[in-house]
Amino acid sequence: MKYYIISGEASGDLHASNLMKALKKEETHSDFRFWGGDLMEQVGGTLVKHYRELAFMGFAEVFMNLRTILNNIKFCKQDILAYGPDAIILVDYPGFNLRIAEFAKKKNIVVHYYISPQIWAWKENRIKKIKRDVDHMYVILPFEKDFYEKKHNYPVHFVGHPLLDAIADRALIDPSTFAKENNLSDKPIVALLPGSRKQEITKMLAIMLKMVPKFPDHQFVIAGAPSQELNFYKKFIDTENIAIVENKTYDLLSVSTAAVVTSGTATLETALFKVPEVVCYKGNEISYQIGKRLVNVKYISLVNLILDKEVVTELIQDEFNEENLENELFKILDHKYRQDIFDQYFELEQKLGGKGASEKTAKLIIKYT
Repeated sequence: MKYYIISGEASGDLHASNLMKALKKEETHSDFRFWGGDLMEQVGGTLVKHYRELAFMGFAEVFMNLRTILNNIKFCKQDILAYGPDAIILVDYPGFNLRIAEFAKKKNIVVHYYISPQIWAWKENRIKKIKRDVDHMYVILPFEKDFYEKKHNYPVHFVGHPLLDAIADRALIDPSTFAKENNLSDKPIVALLPGSRKQEITKMLAIMLKMVPKFPDHQFVIAGAPSQELNFYKKFIDTENIAIVENKTYDLLSVSTAAVVTSGTATLETALFKVPEVVCYKGNEISYQIGKRLVNVKYISLVNLILDKEVVTELIQDEFNEENLENELFKILDHKYRQDIFDQYFELEQKLGGKGASEKTAKLIIKYT
C-alpha cells in the first residue's frame, strides 16, 4: 500500500520512522511519501519537506510565518492528490495536520492519526474536527483513552508509548568509550537539552550555561539537535569547558548523572533513561501570556502529567532564572533526593504500558486501510 505520512518535528520523525519500519515488516512492499526528517528518510521512500522548514513555535511566531504555513498546506494537498495514497498517517503536529485530515476526508482517503494532539491540554474544541475527519486515532498516553472515550464518546486505540521501544531497542553504551569518542573528561555528566528549534534554544541555552562554573565537579554537555548546525550552538559558548554532542541525545542521556531539559518530549525521554532532571521553559512573552490563559493543565512536563503529581521541578518563564536553576540542580545531584526520583520513574514506566507501540499501530493501520 501507499502511505502519505506527515510529521512536523524531531520527535515525530523518530516515532514515524519506527512506525514505517513496522509497516514494512508487515507489508514488505509498502511505499512511503512523507514530510519528516532524516530518520524517516533512512527507512526509505520520498522525503517531500524536512521538518526544519516547518518548525514554527508559539502564537507570535506562527502569525509572522502565516504565509509560509498556508503555502505549505496548499502544496501538501496538491502533492497528496498527485501521489494518490491508500491512506494518510498524521503524526501529532495538529495545526497543520488537522487541516490535511479535513481535506483527505473530503477526498475519501483513509485518515490515521498516530500520537494524538494534546487537546486535553488546550483547544479541546478540536475534538469536533477529529471526530469528523479522523477515521482512526492511536493514543500513546494512558489518560488519553478515557479522555476520548468517556468524555467525548470517540473510540480510540491505546497502543502504549513508542519511546519505550525506542529506548529498549538501543545498543548499550560504554561510558568510557563514549567519553573518549566525544572528547569528554571522566567527570559526571550534566546533560543540557535546550530544545530543537532555534527560537527555543536561543531562549534556553544561555541560562543553562550559567551553571557551568557553579558545578566544577561536573561536566556539562549540550545535546545538539539534528535540525541545527554545530555553529549555531557555538554562538552561546564563551568557555572551552562545554562539549557538544551532535545527534546522540539518547547516548548522552544513557551516561548522564543529571539533566536540564526544555519542556517537550525530551522530558519523558530523560525520565525513561532514569536521569533526574529539571524541566525548563521560557518562550516569547506574548505567546506565553496567551498560552497561559488557554492551556488547561497543572503541569507542562509529560512526567508530571502522566503521574498527576510534581515529580520533576518545572521552572517556567520568569521562574527559569540562574538562581532557581542552580538550587534545583543542587537538589537532583543529592543522593537522597535522587532515590525518590528513581522510585517515581519506575511508577511512570509502569503506567505507560508495555513495548510494541509501533507494531500494534502498524497492524491496526493495515487492518483498517
